[in-house]
Amino acid sequence: MTSTVPVPSACPIDPARDDRKSAVLAAQRVHADPGARVVGKFAFGREILRSGSMLQAGAGSDQMKAAGEFASVFFLDGEIHKRRRTAIARYFTPKAINTRHRLVMEKTSDELLGKLQAAGGGNLDELSYELAVAVAAEIVGLTNSDQRAMAKRIQATLLGTRLRGMHPAVRVPAQAVTAVHALRFFRNDVRPAVKARRAERQDDVISHLLDEGYPDKQILIECMTYAVAGMVTTREFIVMAAWHLFDHAELRARFTAGDEAEQTTILEEILRLEPVAAMLHRRATEDVELGPGSARRDEVLAVDIRAANVDPETVGECPYALDPDRAKRMRTVGTFMSFGDGSHRCPGAQVAMAETRVFLDRLFRLPDLRLVQTPEMTWCDGLMSYELRGAKVTCGKA
Repeated sequence: MTSTVPVPSACPIDPARDDRKSAVLAAQRVHADPGARVVGKFAFGREILRSGSMLQAGAGSDQMKAAGEFASVFFLDGEIHKRRRTAIARYFTPKAINTRHRLVMEKTSDELLGKLQAAGGGNLDELSYELAVAVAAEIVGLTNSDQRAMAKRIQATLLGTRLRGMHPAVRVPAQAVTAVHALRFFRNDVRPAVKARRAERQDDVISHLLDEGYPDKQILIECMTYAVAGMVTTREFIVMAAWHLFDHAELRARFTAGDEAEQTTILEEILRLEPVAAMLHRRATEDVELGPGSARRDEVLAVDIRAANVDPETVGECPYALDPDRAKRMRTVGTFMSFGDGSHRCPGAQVAMAETRVFLDRLFRLPDLRLVQTPEMTWCDGLMSYELRGAKVTCGKA
């Protein structure tokens, strides 16, 4: 549990140093929904996310909740959310990662990096996306179609994440195109997986949804939600973490020499500075006192994750510096608020960190590895997150 009283400490790094790569772009693009009150303090934000009086809000949540009992677990609240969240928790436990998912992470990483080494180089975001798709597909149960083709179909459906910022004249045809891509994803990937699991259940999310009586349409929505949560965000973080390690030789040496715990600590500190998600919205169901602050009934509060993660009252001095020893010094959890908090904390947090660690551990052991082209950073308003494309690496050929 996060300590509420920081340990007094002197800044071990240059106080003026700012290691964040996405800060400037985020400052230009991060914004709360209209009418929402922004909360940037860690302690208050944590209480908001943990409170049973604060329900999910923000763009898209009302539409998702309209599906009623078959709404995605990511958008449910209360007892039904607790029950469904408990039911899927077994797919994301450390035991599941170590006994099942790690095999997919290692096998896929070895295959991807084998191809990279055979070619002498490649595109880092393409590799990280293939890895993220393979791992998430195993968990969800999307294993009855060609995964490379499925990855492209999922990528096409992500046009839907950009609808929010489009002009109305463009949004309508874009919605139609998104629907076509979603239909292709359903026909080629979801339906074969559902058919196979109707015949024989497996240990995955789709089998669980069938047991719960979900209709095909809602299974498709759930699969698309997992695609965004488990594939897209992990792809971005893998590239961001690699970028930091390429830029800091001492940090890279510490990473490659470290054990799993040490490597995870480094990755958590990078994620603190560069959280993929930037804003979480909650609506108060009643007037409520939340320790460091309060909320009025029906008020929407927007928890600014990026601001909370650099709040000196919680993270200590030099909040913008990349310091892997920070969490230990502050006696707290290294990811801070990067995966959210409370009942809706990202269920796949440990999976994302594990696959990032497995892939990067192998990547940075390749001979003569170099980042020859830094990624281009853009912004997705729909997901309120950065995107990294075009990071090219070279290495010695096998």
